[in-house]
Amino acid sequence: MKDLVQFLTEAGDDVVLEKRLKALLTPKEINEMQHRLQILSLLEQGVPQRDIAKQLGVGIATVTRGSRALKELKEI
Repeated sequence: MKDLVQFLTEAGDDVVLEKRLKALLTPKEINEMQHRLQILSLLEQGVPQRDIAKQLGVGIATVTRGSRALKELKEI
């Protein structure tokens, strides 16, 4: 994980970072990450988990995972 973090943080600017992410991830993986960011944002806004799942077309388990991840991020 340390190598990945270093690789991404050394990008220097958004254009290079985007290229590095595209080199590492498939379009589907990028789309999934964008959904996860949306999930975190909607959870922070207080949107119910079932509404988020329906709105984004993802499973409730995916939203629940996002909820747990958000709690962990707040503990940092």
